[in-house]
Amino acid sequence: MRLGHYLARRLAFAFVLVFVVSSGALLLTRLAPGDVTAELIASGASRESIARERARHGLDRPLAAQYLTWLGRAARFDFGTSVLYGRPVAPLVARRAANTAVLAGVALVLATLAGLPLGIMAGASRRRLLPALVRGTSLVCLSLPSLLTSLLLVFIAARTGWFPIGGMTSIDAVDAGWWAFLADLAWHLPLPALALALPVAAMLERLQAEAMAGAVAEPCILAARARGLSRTRLIWRHALRLAARPVASVYGLIIGGLLGGSFAVEIVTAWPGLGRLLFEALRARDVYLVAGCATAGAIFLAVGSLVSDLALAAVDPRVRSGDER
Repeated sequence: MRLGHYLARRLAFAFVLVFVVSSGALLLTRLAPGDVTAELIASGASRESIARERARHGLDRPLAAQYLTWLGRAARFDFGTSVLYGRPVAPLVARRAANTAVLAGVALVLATLAGLPLGIMAGASRRRLLPALVRGTSLVCLSLPSLLTSLLLVFIAARTGWFPIGGMTSIDAVDAGWWAFLADLAWHLPLPALALALPVAAMLERLQAEAMAGAVAEPCILAARARGLSRTRLIWRHALRLAARPVASVYGLIIGGLLGGSFAVEIVTAWPGLGRLLFEALRARDVYLVAGCATAGAIFLAVGSLVSDLALAAVDPRVRSGDER
């Protein structure tokens, strides 16, 4: 299999993934009980005013007609107008997705810088104490859900005052210069980024440690050790290459998961990202905004899956040649 065919298959899979997720989100939200007129019903509005509101948003049309209309517009990157915000969905989702990308990018860097080196050391170390300490810490971080980790970090920040307990920037930084804005953003980033990074770092450490332990035991590594190669060169130049495949196979999926799965962290830390926007859209039964958020999340996951496939093909030529998958 040539690399071009391999990429074409993955791009086709990414397109199908985005189409299915966005369509499913729209249909399920529309089929769920209640709609945007629920507040009018609760306030005792007349049937005529409720009917006018439903007609204004197109909710009185058959589901199939609504879906086909939305699909035709979505093909032109027009995802409708948000009922909650009264603005076009596409630029609103794009801005929130950019905020989520900033948070997820910082979390990914922290998780990679911590998880991979610790995994290499734990998997290749001859001592028993270091791997046990690293393994125990990783298991604790993996056991704590992001919601609990976020609440714990917010509590620590509230008691110590080291970092803001929520938000992306301060009010004063909005009208400040670029350097002041970036400095304020950097002050708000550590808490939510750490809440996202801890479980990812633990997962990377466990995966890398297991892969490294298996690579060190490979016959080719044992033969190289018998020929007198130094342990440092053996691990960092030879064993690490063998241990890269498991991490490469999931790294892109981790990227997609971080970008699309920061739901709990964004709500707890009041980060104005895609997860928080989706929560607000679901509460308001904003059908088009829910579909737009789901589309962005599916795009993140599809891009992450593609990155994972490319990384796997880069470290293992058998994948792109079709000998192994």
